[in-house]
Amino acid sequence: MSAPQVPGKVWASLGALVFAVVGGVVAIEGGYVNDPNDAGGETNHGITVAVAREQGYDGPMLSMPVETARNIYAGKYIKAPKFDRVLTKSPAVGMKLVDIGVNAGQGRAARWFQQSLNDLSRGGRDYRAMAVDGDIGPGTMAAYAALERRRGRVKACELTIKLLESYQTAHYVALAKGPANSSFIVGWIDHRVGNVPLIRCAESVESAP
Repeated sequence: MSAPQVPGKVWASLGALVFAVVGGVVAIEGGYVNDPNDAGGETNHGITVAVAREQGYDGPMLSMPVETARNIYAGKYIKAPKFDRVLTKSPAVGMKLVDIGVNAGQGRAARWFQQSLNDLSRGGRDYRAMAVDGDIGPGTMAAYAALERRRGRVKACELTIKLLESYQTAHYVALAKGPANSSFIVGWIDHRVGNVPLIRCAESVESAP
């Protein structure tokens, strides 16, 4: 017999959820780093110097304000790739996508999400498969809604996160084959895989469809 489902946290609004997600990313990314093995060069609060300049910050990376990093995360890593749509539907899946986007690229995170949905469609028997183009549009969200109807809201989230993390792990293992990235594999696996507990699949946003 399965354990009874424990009601999850209900977020008062999408804004409150985004604020918490960004805060979590800033906390795990830490402060200023300039690792010679990191092709991204200087980073602060997880924001690379290239991204900081692209987003309009032209000051020293060492003294970049945390609020600047928060605004960049909210705009570039949540709103721009449309992960806010996923956060509204499934906070846990949205958190996983934001985390992957920060660490492995927003486009890659979006494509893995779409590929996960295609895989879980059972060859299109449960719902229509989609083009894996990295655009989280109405078709992608309709597919996720169909997965929820077929598997249940919590199970759909659990299955999606498990598949996302399988792609994520394979990506890190492939990267670590190169000498420049081999020193990062332990941290990637330790901090980036399994960092969204499946129990969070019960969470929701108040008044979200």
